[in-house]
Amino acid sequence: MKPSLVTGATVTRRWVVDGPRTIDFMGEDARVYATPWLVRDIEMTCRDLLLQHLDAGEDSVGTRVELDHVAPTLLGMPVDITATIAEVKGRLVVLDISARDAVEEVARGRHVRFVADVGKTKERLAAKRAKAAAAATA
Repeated sequence: MKPSLVTGATVTRRWVVDGPRTIDFMGEDARVYATPWLVRDIEMTCRDLLLQHLDAGEDSVGTRVELDHVAPTLLGMPVDITATIAEVKGRLVVLDISARDAVEEVARGRHVRFVADVGKTKERLAAKRAKAAAAATA
């Protein structure tokens, strides 16, 4: 991690609510930003912020999301998601997030990410894959 990974660092990323990002269970005239897609876009925004402050071979993974999705965003509308680093505790990074469309705030909350060594993570995943394969044949 670089010394620039500090409290207060922020980024805003714009996402457009396209068809796949919407709910479909209330009919075509009620297509709005689906909460699972909002969470995904929050994660990607936060990851983009952290990548600017990580060393080669590092990345981050999400570990917690606390979210209030407080207003709908219509199909086709842009949403600005802002992520701000609130705390850095070793490799754990807490981010405050907010999302706004052209009319109102649509979400607010916190997201926690862990800075991981990509190589070590791949080694742990390979070991788990081997254990899973052994358990499946037992």
